[in-house]
Amino acid sequence: MFPKKELAQIVIAACHQFNIDTVVISPGSRNAPLTVGFSNHPKIEALSVVDERCAAFFALGIAQQKQKPVAIVCTSGSALLNYYPAIAEAFYSKIPLVVISADRPKHLIDIGDGQTIRQENVFENHILFSANLVEESEFKTKNLELVTEALHVSSSQKGPVHINVPFDEPLYETVDNLDFDITNKVKEYVDEIISSFSLIKDETDYKKLASIWNSSVKKMILVGVNYPDKDLLQLINVFADDDSVLIFTETTSNLHHKKVVNSIDQLIFSLDDNQFKDLKPDVLITFGGMIISKKIKQFLRKYQPKHHWNIDEQKATNTFFCLSEFIQLKPVNFFSEFSKSIVKKDSNYQQKWLQLRDEKREKHQQYLSKVGHSDFKTFEQVLESIPNNSQLQISNSAVIRYAQLFTINATKTVFCNRGTSGIDGSTSTAIGAAFASKNQTIFITGDLSFFYDSNALWNKNIPNNFRIILINNSGGGIFKIIPGPKSTNATKYFETPHSLTAEHLCKMYGFKYLKAHTAETVKKQLEGFYEASEKPKILEIFTPSDENDLILTSYFKYIQ
Repeated sequence: MFPKKELAQIVIAACHQFNIDTVVISPGSRNAPLTVGFSNHPKIEALSVVDERCAAFFALGIAQQKQKPVAIVCTSGSALLNYYPAIAEAFYSKIPLVVISADRPKHLIDIGDGQTIRQENVFENHILFSANLVEESEFKTKNLELVTEALHVSSSQKGPVHINVPFDEPLYETVDNLDFDITNKVKEYVDEIISSFSLIKDETDYKKLASIWNSSVKKMILVGVNYPDKDLLQLINVFADDDSVLIFTETTSNLHHKKVVNSIDQLIFSLDDNQFKDLKPDVLITFGGMIISKKIKQFLRKYQPKHHWNIDEQKATNTFFCLSEFIQLKPVNFFSEFSKSIVKKDSNYQQKWLQLRDEKREKHQQYLSKVGHSDFKTFEQVLESIPNNSQLQISNSAVIRYAQLFTINATKTVFCNRGTSGIDGSTSTAIGAAFASKNQTIFITGDLSFFYDSNALWNKNIPNNFRIILINNSGGGIFKIIPGPKSTNATKYFETPHSLTAEHLCKMYGFKYLKAHTAETVKKQLEGFYEASEKPKILEIFTPSDENDLILTSYFKYIQ
């Protein structure tokens, strides 16, 4: 059974040709032709998620793991607008998300018809391509061109695209098969657009860069959000063995080496002006997604390197306002070629800072051995408990910042929505990633992020081995940590104190619920928490709201 609508057939056939095998559909009537077609296609897995915001982040989590486009389909009207947070995240995180919205025909827009808004180009500030289709048959060729271009852009440029599909009634007419002529035409257009696509040529002046690199005694490589890549890790190992190179990696970089600084704030938080001048690199290479550490951004903006090279396939990111070279390549391709031209340089740059790193690590462990139950102590317990070869999803705000202070086992992969750094869809993204991953997924989240996205649990596609560790400090704990909010008389509007728990949500959505209020009960509840079960589980850990910020502040004083 397939839709009779020609436009629906074009979109479905094109998605299949571009190897889109997962489509997340939110219920509605106007999108019935698309729902019927995708749900009956033998090569496409159609998943149903009611809440459009959750559906979009769920699809984003799947695309994050599969590293290929995933489509989302909704009805007309405000349903489409609920996709926007995930679209913005996909845009800045470079995740291929194909947004397909049903719409009313133009003659029904702005005349008082229900579930109708101005949908064309509605995401224009955060979208790579908008395909506004027209239902009339004389626009068939143009529609084919627009759909294939949109899908090609999403898959090749790694980001969100929007295909707006107007349908007039009737909506539920069906046929037995997709139109043979349409499927053939779509295949022709897809083959044509792919064959005409020219790969980015490597125009990098390796000789010039090598001359700068090889003459410098202080070089820094800073890695942001990065999908695990064994080939890239092997190449980074070459640079890590150079005494003049210091490598900073964030928790989300998924790069591990004994000679990297993996807890940036731990090292640089208490440095003075002379130390920052000493740390300042002559050459800085950056690649990967957004940087979490505010301290490293402040440092490199104030103490700018002479040369900053940013590596990215699509566009440059001038985070430190001193970009001198944009290298438009995959990082693995650049380092593979560049490693042929470099020579090791005698320098004490790396050794000096790694020695300080080790001193800070020792103090870190000393402090943890003394500190009582708190957010900080909970992170030590939780991170140590997570099984090897797991996927770790982390929510934003204070949670990802706490995670940055710990060394995470190299067998574990780490992800976080750092494109926009919002708390709004972390749980939904984690569930999507769990659905798509072969490895067990553990999601660590704060209370505000969890309750904000609680509709994420309204999803029948959650694996039974999915685990949520909810750290509940009864409000926005980060606003007690950052400077500013405490100096106002409006703290309750920043911190949003509450007395909510996840217990009743677990009953409603079929999760097994566990809770802990002390370090001892945390340890006890974590025993067996990750083992196979007939239901997904949530462990809610309650921490002392009035002590967490004091403990963290004392930590940074202790390790300085």
